[in-house]
Amino acid sequence: MDNYKPWGLERNTFLMLLHLSQLAWIIIPGAGFVLPVIMWATTKDQVIEVDRHGKMIFNWMISLFIYSIVSTILIILGVGLLGLLALALINVIFILIGAIRANDGIFWRYPLSIRFFK
Repeated sequence: MDNYKPWGLERNTFLMLLHLSQLAWIIIPGAGFVLPVIMWATTKDQVIEVDRHGKMIFNWMISLFIYSIVSTILIILGVGLLGLLALALINVIFILIGAIRANDGIFWRYPLSIRFFK
């Protein structure tokens, strides 16, 4: 479907918003997971790029969750808090880079992301 516009938006704009939707947790707890899921699930079958970006975003979200658990456990050793702060900063940076690249029509894989979905 070459002319299909997800949610009435240009593809690259939608892909950019798909990345940025992860930051919705800043306003509503949990929304940073729910919103990307809704955006991906409603358009992944119509636009292959949405499926590709969505899978990559979910790989990052799962990886970030795992890294957060490890950092939380490491708080006992006195280094976990620094790890959690670093993860928070890295998360925002990666999301912004992914959004900018998506808007430019470039697929960017988040570094440190474990590939669960291919």
